[in-house]
Amino acid sequence: MLREERGGHVEIDMSESMDWKALRERVKRHGMRNSNCLAIAPTATIANIVGVSASIEPTFQNLFVKSNLSGEFTVVNEYLVSDLKKLGLWDEVMVADLKYFDGNLARIDRVPSEFRRLYATAFEIDPAWIVEAGARRQKWIDQSQSLNIYIGQASGKKLDETYRLAWLRGLKTTYYLRALGATHAEKSTVKTGQLNAVPSGGTSSTRSSAHQEQVASDEAVCKIDSPECEACQ
Repeated sequence: MLREERGGHVEIDMSESMDWKALRERVKRHGMRNSNCLAIAPTATIANIVGVSASIEPTFQNLFVKSNLSGEFTVVNEYLVSDLKKLGLWDEVMVADLKYFDGNLARIDRVPSEFRRLYATAFEIDPAWIVEAGARRQKWIDQSQSLNIYIGQASGKKLDETYRLAWLRGLKTTYYLRALGATHAEKSTVKTGQLNAVPSGGTSSTRSSAHQEQVASDEAVCKIDSPECEACQ
């Protein structure tokens, strides 16, 4: 067992509610067909073609454009659309809101809170819970699972905590680390965008440029007393 090979350092619940001893002995004696061995492979593109969710992964976004060798096509969470239609909330405004908030419901206030929690996207979920779910699922998987890790604001500390947890939980492997870009394109066609607002107190481009340089300079200063400082990690 992994715990024996490591000399400990595996923190996972190994308790059983059923008698698996007889089955283990039978497998040792007779073996098992490869067709009965379970492995979970990346299924995002396959899921898009079939029209289902991407296997064990949380939803990437509820509305986004996917690009591959076949071209670009829009992917929408059909289950969310169905629920919003039942509530009478699926309209042009909702589509515009989903586009503006990158398929995220968290800041669309007219959507009930229970639906915002139910349709939380991958980057809204703490990566620790993705690892915990993978650890609990792994005991039923003979081979391995391709477990993507989603961290919106990646930092050295967060990466260390997440992958250390995966190691402690005995995960056989992880797959891609997915993070959000540090910058996003300004949505200039949407009137409610905060980036379009003109700050009060002047419109001088010189003042604006000087202010941006000062902000950038302040952000670059190393915060020695902060454990979140990426320069120190």
